[in-house]
Amino acid sequence: MADLAKMKQAAGDLDEELVMEMINEFIATNPNQEQANEVVSACQQGMEIVGSRFEAGEYFVGDLIFAGELLTACIDVLKPLLGDTGTESKGVIVLGTPEGDIHDIGKNIFKSMAEAGGFEVVDIGIDLPPEAFVDAVRKHNPLIVGFSGVLTLAIDSMKRSVDAIKAAGLGEGVKYIIGGNAVNEDARIFIGADAWSRNAAEAVKICGEWV
Repeated sequence: MADLAKMKQAAGDLDEELVMEMINEFIATNPNQEQANEVVSACQQGMEIVGSRFEAGEYFVGDLIFAGELLTACIDVLKPLLGDTGTESKGVIVLGTPEGDIHDIGKNIFKSMAEAGGFEVVDIGIDLPPEAFVDAVRKHNPLIVGFSGVLTLAIDSMKRSVDAIKAAGLGEGVKYIIGGNAVNEDARIFIGADAWSRNAAEAVKICGEWV
């Protein structure tokens, strides 16, 4: 089994060479899905280190972008271990970051893991007004709509988007899930979402239970 504490620190240090070396060594041990999810979780925790260093002025925007790319690369390598390998889709998830928030690391992690879990994910981007979510639901008829937000102002944007979808007469039977540092149970209730999570693996598990 991988040294999860070392993996977390390497990800936080943005040590790409060490992270990928550890992941390849981990894969060579023929791990199971649960163990692979633990490695992804350790990498995600490393991103919390990145976030803290960014807030402290030790890391910059370029470091955040690189962190997202590193995490995406890790998950791509681990994808065969993370879930369904069948070709039949479990359903469509429309995914985006709402207006006022431009962060996409968490969104991208969730997308990769959801795709590995057998979902078709339509990623509509970042800093999106409610109309963008309405249009996407109209076009793709998803089973699930996912919102990712790091900033607290994203909470109001999520609520406006859910309200707009419902006001347009769309999304009957659609489930809403919210994720990111800004969310909690109070936010879920305020927004009118069905579930919340700050952990991508847990969020994908919730979506799997819905279908």
